[in-house]
Amino acid sequence: MASGASKPTAFMLLILNMGLYFFMIIISSWIINRGIVRSRESAAILTIPARIFPIYFPMGNLATGFFVILSLLAGVVGFTSSVTGLYNLFLWNAPSIHATYASSLASLSLTLLAMGFACKEINIGWTDSVLCMVLDVNVDEQRTLEVVTIIVSGTQLLCTVAIHV
Repeated sequence: MASGASKPTAFMLLILNMGLYFFMIIISSWIINRGIVRSRESAAILTIPARIFPIYFPMGNLATGFFVILSLLAGVVGFTSSVTGLYNLFLWNAPSIHATYASSLASLSLTLLAMGFACKEINIGWTDSVLCMVLDVNVDEQRTLEVVTIIVSGTQLLCTVAIHV
């Protein structure tokens, strides 16, 4: 069972993660909405294999679709894990701490997977095409989502360690 010294640390990190995951949900939902609205306009000029690709985004590069979908999934799982973790932290008995640790570990694994795609998207770089200029696509929310995903993966790791201690 976790010691009493790590309870305030876990509480602070769970509150921080809940806010970061909520911010991650908002940004990734916004990017997915923009991608759905604008993909009809931009996918019409593509060839057949790219046109039927279900995770096509008219912004960013080829890793953008995977990154945004996984960040939305990691955000929802992480937010739910933080809320249930706060509830179980108030109970503070052995079964609730084990449940909090298990959900925190699942959230950490999804967040690290999304962080891997964020790093891949940064590594590939921005594809500055004429289509993106015509559609007036802004990359600020993508870069913000990348930064938030990398930050929340670190704080989720610290939170998982604080709960396990």
